[in-house]
Amino acid sequence: MLNRRNFLTAAIGVAAAGTLAACAKEDDSSSDSAGGGSKTITLGFSQVGSESGWRTANSDSVKSAAKEAGYKLQFSDAQQKQENQISAIRSYISQKVDVIAFSPVVVTGWDAVLKEAKAAKIPVVLTDRSVETSDESLYVTLVGSDFTDEGRRAAKILEKVIEKAGLKGDVKIAQLEGTTGAAPAIERAKGFKEVMDADHADDWKIVVSQTGDFTRAGGKQVMAAFLQSNPDINVLYAHNDDMGIGAIQAIEAAGKKPGKDILIVTVDGVKDGFVAMSEGKINAIVECNPLLGPQLMEVVKTVHEGGSVERWIKTKESDFMQDQAKAALPDRKY
Repeated sequence: MLNRRNFLTAAIGVAAAGTLAACAKEDDSSSDSAGGGSKTITLGFSQVGSESGWRTANSDSVKSAAKEAGYKLQFSDAQQKQENQISAIRSYISQKVDVIAFSPVVVTGWDAVLKEAKAAKIPVVLTDRSVETSDESLYVTLVGSDFTDEGRRAAKILEKVIEKAGLKGDVKIAQLEGTTGAAPAIERAKGFKEVMDADHADDWKIVVSQTGDFTRAGGKQVMAAFLQSNPDINVLYAHNDDMGIGAIQAIEAAGKKPGKDILIVTVDGVKDGFVAMSEGKINAIVECNPLLGPQLMEVVKTVHEGGSVERWIKTKESDFMQDQAKAALPDRKY
């Protein structure tokens, strides 16, 4: 594992607007280095979308870090559609950018466009999410979290939540999954189930599980349906804070108390999640750090210069219980 390092490069930013010819919603956040010298690195970055507070913070981190590094950034918002990302990546290839980075909407379906990037000799860096490919040489590295371990951490911290709440008897869990086919949805469910099956086969049960697409609206709508079909749910495991916050609205509308009648564990650690936790409505949060920009720019520089990097560069993260929320809230950067 490559330890996270701060990447600070002195540069004078000159903003330049442009339009990327892709079918995604796009934004050219560019900056050029001043006064000759080495050629400015051009980075093409395709983002999943803007479905959550986490994703907004992630995009902001990439844009600000690229500006500080003096890179020219071609940024595209895929609006959670794989076809938009593929179109954007092909546009980056035609523009002959130096490096392509993207956070994939789903795990599969990338081989063709990645082969095109490889044929054009443009290195590809994955951020936040992984992909499944027939040829692992189609991308250089992944900069991001271990989602399976986040699922394990969610199950382990739920043990503490249950003990602290004094919950007795069967644990009936509702699971709000992320976007179907997305790496964090698949892996957060997998890690949680690993711990549940190994340590709680007799007393924990996931009674209902469905995608809320990582959105507050999805979390609210699906949780309302959960409560109709399974009114005796006493635990909610949400794959991100935004779905959990939406679910809180549905729980309260049903006349129940979130954090008491239904214990809630979520993943991400956005500021709004910490606000809900400080109010006693979320019991614990497993952090997934979105501030990947500086790490990504360091990797882009190394890759562009022909250097070697680890295959998976993991981020540093923490877990938080409800009694830590108020103290931690002022320091949340996203």
